[in-house]
Parts: sequence; structure tokens; C-alpha cells
Amino acid sequence: MRNSRVEIRIGGTGGQGLILCAKMLADALTAAGRRVAQSQTYEPTSRGGFCNSDLVISEGEVDFPLATAVDYLVLLDRLAVKPSWPLLKPGALVIADTRLCPELPEGDFRAHHLGLSRTAIELGSERVANIVALGALAALSGICERKALEKTVRAETPKSFLDLNLDALAAGYRLGEQATHKMSAASHG
Repeated sequence: MRNSRVEIRIGGTGGQGLILCAKMLADALTAAGRRVAQSQTYEPTSRGGFCNSDLVISEGEVDFPLATAVDYLVLLDRLAVKPSWPLLKPGALVIADTRLCPELPEGDFRAHHLGLSRTAIELGSERVANIVALGALAALSGICERKALEKTVRAETPKSFLDLNLDALAAGYRLGEQATHKMSAASHG
């Protein structure tokens, strides 16, 4: 990572597993020797209201644990756009679900609309869209080594959901890698 401070926001609605997804990423980064602070914001409704989980990654001590200038934004629902948009850094990477967040405001960012929830449904459960998003984020950003993330998913997933979560993570990586190839082909063509 080039910056001494990197900020990630995973936003959507309550019940999408955003906090779990961010915790898994934070744990994988911490295991790799990174310093990470995690915070979350959610409305008082348990499902359906705005929810986000932020990670602040720093080479040294995390001096302020809340996201103020987001480098990477993952949007699993359109409800997360309005509260997250003002925090985007110029040139930030935005990953948005094609089905639940089809439109993005104009701005100076690199956007990838990916079928996160559709892929999760194809795997058998929309509930793993968070893990699909985690894989796509890791593939597109290079923020975390794949093996470290897989190890964390294995450690933090109940046995009955392990195969599904590992499949979701792999599918997310494929989506991210496909988006990278499309972006590369477009810039060379």
C-alpha cells in the first residue's frame, strides 16, 4: 500500500452481513501485521435500515478510527450511497451491486458494477453477497492476500456454511478479476 492510511467502507442495509464481512477483512489484515480500526454505523432497525462498516488501515498507529476520506467503497444497497458519497476520495474505487445499487452519482471515482447479489443467489443464498463482495474487493484492490482472507473465512465461518462461504469468496475473486481484465482491455483498445 502506498498510503500510510487507507479507508474502506462497506455499505448497505442491516441484515446483509456487512459488519461480519468487515470483521473478516480486518482480522485477515491484522494477521498479516497491519494495524486496523473497525467501526460501524446502523439505524435502530435490525433489518432494512442503512448500515455500514468502516475499516481504517494504517502502517503505524491508527490516529483516528473513523472513515473521513474513503479509498474503497463497496455498496450492497442504494441506501448506502447518500451517506457514503461525501466521504469518497478523488479516484476512489467503488464497487456497486448491479441489482440493488444500479445507479451512482457523477464523480471522480473508478466504478465497477458487479453482480454481487445475483452471484450469491446463483450460489444458493443471497445472504453470502457480503462474502462475494469481500472477494471482489480483495481482487480489485489488492488490499489483502487471498490466502489470508481464505484462512480468516475458514476460521470465522460455522462449519455448516463453510463451503458456501468459500465458494462465495472464490466467486467474488472471479468477478473482480473479470472486471480487472475488462478495464485493462478497455485501456489498451
